[in-house]
Amino acid sequence: MNINDLIAIVKKKLENKISIENIKIEDKSYLHIGHKSNDKKKFHLKISINSKELSKMSRIQSNKKIYKILDKELKDNIHSIQISII
Repeated sequence: MNINDLIAIVKKKLENKISIENIKIEDKSYLHIGHKSNDKKKFHLKISINSKELSKMSRIQSNKKIYKILDKELKDNIHSIQISII
């Protein structure tokens, strides 16, 4: 899978399950180049979400919700994920 397809899938899945005012997803895979555990088939994403729904939850609850929605992608295509909720 290429990064653009992954970003589109992640965005669609999150928008379908969470009330989101705005979302920005960035490829930060370059941060892992040279790491021993780096897998070129997996990506590092930074997700910035503006969501009243998520901002009402604790950080742990909101992250768990996101991780549950992206379970398949985290297993297959994502090495690391940064989440910022506004």
